[in-house]
Amino acid sequence: MPQTNPRWDIFCTVVDNFGDIGVTWRLARQLVAEHSVQVRLWVDDLRAFERLCPEIDIQLAQQWQQGVEVRQWPAEWLPVDAADVVIAAFACQLPAPYMDAMAARAQPPLWLNLDYLSAEDWVVGCHGLPSVKYRHVQKYFFFPGFRQDTGGLLRERGLLERRRKFQQDASAQREFLQGLGVDRAPGRQLISLFAYENAGLASWLDCLASDSTPSHMLVPEGRILGDVERWLGVEGLAAGDVHVRDGLTVQVLPFVRQDQYDLLLWSCDFNAVRGEDSFVRAQWAGRPLLWHIYRQDEDIHLDKLEAFLTLYTKGLTRPASEAISGLWRAWNAGVTMSDHWLATRKHSPELQQHAEAWCLEQALQDDLAAALVQFYVNWI
Repeated sequence: MPQTNPRWDIFCTVVDNFGDIGVTWRLARQLVAEHSVQVRLWVDDLRAFERLCPEIDIQLAQQWQQGVEVRQWPAEWLPVDAADVVIAAFACQLPAPYMDAMAARAQPPLWLNLDYLSAEDWVVGCHGLPSVKYRHVQKYFFFPGFRQDTGGLLRERGLLERRRKFQQDASAQREFLQGLGVDRAPGRQLISLFAYENAGLASWLDCLASDSTPSHMLVPEGRILGDVERWLGVEGLAAGDVHVRDGLTVQVLPFVRQDQYDLLLWSCDFNAVRGEDSFVRAQWAGRPLLWHIYRQDEDIHLDKLEAFLTLYTKGLTRPASEAISGLWRAWNAGVTMSDHWLATRKHSPELQQHAEAWCLEQALQDDLAAALVQFYVNWI
């Protein structure tokens, strides 16, 4: 590293409750822990942050959490010196006085727009390219991704080894689940469900309830609970509630911090996830998954969905590929899931093997934090 302990500023505006802050909080912690840099994380909504990090004091303008300096992004910006590396997460607009501070530095900072994750072909061509300038300060595009010549995915050092040990330790899994109040009965498939509102959920739950293989669905508190309530015919579901209908047990879990959510994903046989952060973590779990992508205007999110499916299903037999792709498309369209779920269940062994192979393949790339640090080293 050409400079000892370079200073990094990461700016995050909370758009979708937990996705943006989830990514930036993971990134900030990893930069501090593994790359010995100083990080200030500027967040405009500490209440959302508190769900991921309960130690946060939402009243404080400045505090330190796990080695990261957390700063409240104030409505009225107070002057601060610009850092050596400035990351605008997901195209958020930096405060005008801060941009002036960047331009006032003798050595301009490296200014990066950390963009949303996508498997689309054009990402490879745009990654690392110059973007706009502010005075003489140049901004660059930085794209996470699934291919070489992108920024890779967030992955902490030793993550897959910790996951492997946990998944091979039945007592560790049992202890973790019991800590959440979950008793896993032998022979039940365990499914996690973290999703946006979805009209297709009822048909999936109907199918699970009537399946000859019993299922136990774990639902962390979140936006999908309203659809679960309607299917169960109850109101006011809360953490700890358990309902059984035929072969399906539905259990509501508390919203857990990120490290516990990883363990939840590692414990389950199948994971339904949403957005970006949980989507990536489900891939590191090495288990079959179902992605509820964040909806965008004019359905452009569906292009991202198809681009990922094109990459992800390589190596699968045609029937298995059609089954999992059909399930994802139905889920994201909010239509009937039953036939697609039954087809997916038929190919469970192949999809399980493929999920692990995909995980290991992605781990061959540099992780996102390491790629960002290397980009800075090359730039400086």
